Amino acid sequence: MVSAPLVPRGASTAQPLNTLLARATHRVARHVESTLAGTGISLEQWRVLDLLAGGEGHSMSEIAEHAMVPAPTLTKIVDRLVDNALVHRRVDARDRRRVLVFTTDHGADLHTRLAPQVGKAENDAMSELEPDDAAQLIELLTSVAARPAPTGDG
Repeated sequence: MVSAPLVPRGASTAQPLNTLLARATHRVARHVESTLAGTGISLEQWRVLDLLAGGEGHSMSEIAEHAMVPAPTLTKIVDRLVDNALVHRRVDARDRRRVLVFTTDHGADLHTRLAPQVGKAENDAMSELEPDDAAQLIELLTSVAARPAPTGDG
């Protein structure tokens, strides 16, 4: 059974949902990237640093999923962060086959300094929305993002 699209095609301003989400993502990313300009941190590096800022170590597969990048790309991102003394790798004490990535003190300090600016950039990207609409959008996107992605098996 084929269901009707959420965004009706043919409406004068309607676009496919994937296009609308991509455009919204692009808009927010541009705001964040302009904030990160001059820091030496890319958006993908920021996503890694932001995940690790909680102080817990994460495996490369967890980080790749969070940062939405393939494993080889993540390796290059983490290598750059290691080279800049923002993160370090450590063998997992519970499972010596796993390597965990942690922030360094320098990485945690950088995150603390940049996080308010990145938050402001994200808010600025949504500034044309009413506050209640922005909050509802965040709630809805959080719900969609929390669901498992299809595996491609069907």
